[in-house]
Amino acid sequence: MDAGAMPLYPSPMPAESSLYDEDFYAWSRQQAALLRAGQLGRADIEPIAEEIESMGRAEKRELISRLTVVLMHLLMWRHQPDKRGASWEASIRVQRNRLIDHLNGNPSLKSMRPEAVAFAYRDAVLDAVAETGLAAKTFPKDSPWSSDEALDADFWPA
Repeated sequence: MDAGAMPLYPSPMPAESSLYDEDFYAWSRQQAALLRAGQLGRADIEPIAEEIESMGRAEKRELISRLTVVLMHLLMWRHQPDKRGASWEASIRVQRNRLIDHLNGNPSLKSMRPEAVAFAYRDAVLDAVAETGLAAKTFPKDSPWSSDEALDADFWPA
């Protein structure tokens, strides 16, 4: 290895280092090596815990983001029946599949579905207004669909 190359697995450095702020990628690899080696005393425990919590929040954001797309297209499906097409249907089906996969991979998120629908619906209305040109008052204040309906492959609003 040449003098300027970074080793694939950097040698563990003291937890006091500022590597976390300077090079997150290198820090993450270093911390993983420390944890695997059982060197918890040398690991940056608090930042590791914060990063793990952040990963959990990202999974919840993913749920809300995908629900937003499904709800937006369901709103468009209901309020613009003359513009229904294969691309809208495909988008709804794809997002439903991805939501189901996401929930299967993160089963604890299933209990958050009603809350997630409420959050997602706010943005779905804004997106539907932008996409359709319809006034916001066209759409119900609260989601007319439950999370079960949003995920149901056979549910298509009239």
